[in-house]
Amino acid sequence: MTSTKKDPVLVVLQLSGGNDALNTIVPYADPLYNDNRPIVRIPTDSVMPINDYIGFNPNMGPIKELYDQGKVAIIQGVGYPNPNRSHFRSMDIWHTCEPDKQGTEGWLGRAVKAIDPKGENVLTCVNFGRGLPRALVMPGVPIASVGNLETYGVLTGMEDEQRMEALDLFSRIYSPTMGRGPVVDYLSSTGMDALKGADILKEAPLKYSSSIEYGGDSVAQYMRSIAQVITADLGVRILYTTAPYNSFDTHAGELVTHAKLWTNVSQTVADFYADLKEHNATDNVTLLVFTEFGRRVHDNGSGSDHGSGGIAFVVGDNVVGGLHGEYPSLAADKLLEGDLQFNNDFRGLYSTLVEDWMGLDAKPVVGGSFEKISYIKK
Repeated sequence: MTSTKKDPVLVVLQLSGGNDALNTIVPYADPLYNDNRPIVRIPTDSVMPINDYIGFNPNMGPIKELYDQGKVAIIQGVGYPNPNRSHFRSMDIWHTCEPDKQGTEGWLGRAVKAIDPKGENVLTCVNFGRGLPRALVMPGVPIASVGNLETYGVLTGMEDEQRMEALDLFSRIYSPTMGRGPVVDYLSSTGMDALKGADILKEAPLKYSSSIEYGGDSVAQYMRSIAQVITADLGVRILYTTAPYNSFDTHAGELVTHAKLWTNVSQTVADFYADLKEHNATDNVTLLVFTEFGRRVHDNGSGSDHGSGGIAFVVGDNVVGGLHGEYPSLAADKLLEGDLQFNNDFRGLYSTLVEDWMGLDAKPVVGGSFEKISYIKK
């Protein structure tokens, strides 16, 4: 557990759709990269070198600057045994840590339960985006899911007096049902938690002032909202958001699409870090950026198809910056049915965050004991 006076906060940015690892951290010096990517490849002279073998995609300059400052850990070859190339199944595995069966509990939902077993803070975890990622699902654990922080709340479009009357009616509708069975009890508590959480969260933008100008895309705006919540000091410990649904699913037109995506994401990560720095909040916040799988080694002529052996980034003052794990081999006899092999089990990646950052027991959260990756400072 890292030493800090403030409670550690974990922020998760999910790159939905399966980010192309080969065109993100590019093995520019490997002739097999050019052989396998005759069309969908990053030109060698545009790669930003990390060493004499791999380098950053040229659209990742802001993250490269953070990397050079020692603020970014690159986790290479992340995956799991017998990888699944379905978006839905693979993401479900990442969300529940259940590769062999359909999971019902999210790993972060379990973490929230461990942090706040009595449910005393309805804002222990907040999701930004539509719907609720399965990673956050856990029976009896309240999670606030916010589309727009500026307008988030219950019946916020009403005049104050009308809203108070409506909320009073709403609370009385829920209150009498308490004690009529576990399902009704759960719905009752969820309704009351929504009331509490909405009214607390709406204060975050009012307390926030920053010189950082985020981009206009949804990821940038959600990360700005996350910064607002963190700096409002509401006791939130886990915050989650997702790049636009399946935006990283680059089967076609990848070079243009992928460049735009990483331009936006890279700048957003840098803006988020700078925003926290301006508010003296980088000492207790760590950001995980992950995707559900990588993509096939050989391009399809316009893009790349679903593969394995992805890449993850962990960003913050408390990370051990640099490369972690080996870059998967591109040699034909080292591939898994045309895909990169994984070198790091994602549950080990999670275990490090859960134990070494959040200070929790990782085994019940990730469903077993997995080799941790030493990317958090002791």
